[in-house]
Amino acid sequence: MSAPRETVLIRIVDDDEEVRNALSFMLACKGWSTECHASAAEFLKNYRSTPPGCLLLDIRMPGMSGLELQARMKEMNLTLPIIFITGHADVPTAVRTLKMGAFDFLEKPVDAEALEAAIEAASAISLAQASGGLSREAIEAIIREMSPREREITKLLAEGLANHDIAEHLSLSDRTIQGHRNNIYHKLRVHNLRQFSDVISGFEELLR
Repeated sequence: MSAPRETVLIRIVDDDEEVRNALSFMLACKGWSTECHASAAEFLKNYRSTPPGCLLLDIRMPGMSGLELQARMKEMNLTLPIIFITGHADVPTAVRTLKMGAFDFLEKPVDAEALEAAIEAASAISLAQASGGLSREAIEAIIREMSPREREITKLLAEGLANHDIAEHLSLSDRTIQGHRNNIYHKLRVHNLRQFSDVISGFEELLR
């Protein structure tokens, strides 16, 4: 399921005006509506929960950093899915953002197809949350229809394993696991580990 592009808003927070303009132009050409902010403080000042969508967020910015904004949003219970886009990527930072509930973590210069796929999935989740969650019957049906690999990764995620640990356990790349995780979250209409744990609770027998 993909989100109808006219029903969602992509928020962009980056202190680099050229980056903001380039992302906004690229997404507008693909039919997305965007809203740009030069700082985390500006984003929070103008934040509104509607329409649903997602947040494209830089890591390093003057004043409040992307990581600090993520933490602040968590404190404020703002559930807008966050896709980090940064030119200062490293594994510990990526792991930290994902553990804090980020939807995805992409490096600059960002791959257009990867970005659009992440936006599609994150916005679909946000739209689904805005219109209500899944019933237990729907969750059970989704789990039963998962591929064996998806079910295996879902089980390991439910056990609390991080992406890197799952990748080592299954002899797959971190990126492959991240892709599966995004698909699983998309299907279950969640965008962070806490929501995933809440949704999957009680379905452990189906994952054996």
